[in-house]
Amino acid sequence: MYLVDTNIWLERLLGQEHSDDVGHFLDAVNSNQLFITDFSFHSICIILARLNRLPALIEFAEDIFVNAAIGMLTVPPSDVRLVVDVMYGFKLDFDDAYQYVAAEGHDLIIVSFDSDFDKLRTRKLTPQEVIATLER
Repeated sequence: MYLVDTNIWLERLLGQEHSDDVGHFLDAVNSNQLFITDFSFHSICIILARLNRLPALIEFAEDIFVNAAIGMLTVPPSDVRLVVDVMYGFKLDFDDAYQYVAAEGHDLIIVSFDSDFDKLRTRKLTPQEVIATLER
C-alpha cells in the first residue's frame, strides 16, 4: 500500500513534466491501496486556491474521496514529538517528516519525486518504480 506525496498529486493536477507517469501510476494501482495525508490534501487545497483553480480543487476532492475512496491519514497531535524527532534526526522539513511518520505508522511505501525521502528507512518509490514492480 502507498502513501502518495503532495508532489505526485500536484504533478498531475498542474499538468507538469511527469503528469503522464502519475496518470499511469494512478490507473495501475487499485485506489484502495492509496492514501493521502490530511496535510497533503490541505496543502493542495491552498495551492489550487492561490492559483484560482477552484473548480479543479472541487474535482480533485470528489475524484479522490468520493469516486476513488482513497484513504486519508492524519498524524495525531500526540505524535507531533515523533515528527519533530524525524525533523532533527533526518534533517527534514515539517511536511516531509509528517509524511514519513504517517507512512511508518501505517506501514506504507511513500510514492514521491522528493529525493529527501531517499535517506530514510521508509521505502520511497517514484510512480514509474511502482509500475515497474507491478509488472514483474
